[in-house]
Amino acid sequence: MKFARWMFGLAGTYGLLLLVPYYFMEDLIGREYPPAITHPEFFYGFVGTAVAWQVAFLVIARDPARYRLLMPAAMLEKASFGFAALWLLQQGRIPGSVMAFAGIDLLLGVGFFAAFLSTGGLQAKP
Repeated sequence: MKFARWMFGLAGTYGLLLLVPYYFMEDLIGREYPPAITHPEFFYGFVGTAVAWQVAFLVIARDPARYRLLMPAAMLEKASFGFAALWLLQQGRIPGSVMAFAGIDLLLGVGFFAAFLSTGGLQAKP
C-alpha cells in the first residue's frame, strides 16, 4: 500500500500545483497560444474537471485498498490526455512542448497501473 499511497499522493499534489494556476491564466494562454479562448466555459470546465481528479487522487492516496476500484478510472484519466497528445502531435496540431506534460501523464498512468496491481488489482479483499 505504501507505493500506491506515494504514487497517488505525488500525482495529486503535482496536478494541483500545475492546474490551479490555470484559473488565472486565460488571457495569458490566449496571447501565448493564439487564438484567444473563445469558449471559456469549455476551458474552465476542463480545468475544474482536471482539478477534481487531482483531489480524487489524493483521496485514493489516503486509503488505496478502499479506493482501488477507482484506480482504473484514474488510469483512463491519465491515458486520455497522453494518447490524445500523441495523436495530435503526429498530425502537427500541437507543439512538441506539450508532449513533456503528456509524457508525465503517461508515466503517471503506468505508475497508477503498478499501484493497482500492488493493491490486488480486481481481486476483492476482505
